[in-house]
Amino acid sequence: MKIGVLGGTFDPVHLGHIRMAGEARDALGLAEVIMVPAGQPMSKLNQPVTAAEHRLNMLRLAVKDKPHLVVSTMEIERPGPTFTVDTITALQHKYGEKAEIYFILGCDSLVQLPEWREPASLVAMCRLVAVPRPGCPRPDMKVLERVIPGVTKRVIFLDKPYIDISATDIRDKVRGGGSIDGLVPAPVAEYIKKHQLYMSSGGKP
Repeated sequence: MKIGVLGGTFDPVHLGHIRMAGEARDALGLAEVIMVPAGQPMSKLNQPVTAAEHRLNMLRLAVKDKPHLVVSTMEIERPGPTFTVDTITALQHKYGEKAEIYFILGCDSLVQLPEWREPASLVAMCRLVAVPRPGCPRPDMKVLERVIPGVTKRVIFLDKPYIDISATDIRDKVRGGGSIDGLVPAPVAEYIKKHQLYMSSGGKP
């Protein structure tokens, strides 16, 4: 059984995330894609992040009519900073040898892989599925291979979807009174409006 994993802050979840998950599922024949919202993202320790409750609620609204997308709360429930290698380890223990795990990430994140915790252990446990991002060419795999031996054989590059949607831009649009139609699922837009998220300069509810 092939299982996809898409992690992120999802602040907020947007249509780009949904398309990434759907494209990876279709291209690789994944049984499902597990969406894992971060609890305390290591990359954003010094940045304001919307309360996990709101991010989780928006994500559940976004995938409500998509049975192949499953929301996991494991990183939110885990105390302390969030590390991908810990999440993949936990999923590997949960599903056992019967499952092959595919971790979906943007090409921009793949470039930063050497800075992640235990990148060699991560690529040994799962395949990495790299999705194109605007302004981010494919990384030089020879460079990555020197830092993380074996990574070249563990990465799958997808040609699409080419997503030009940013959660930061969405938050800025909301703060400025702009429209986010076509950027997030309609129920998420309604949730943001109802709870007046992203109205403050810090991006907190």
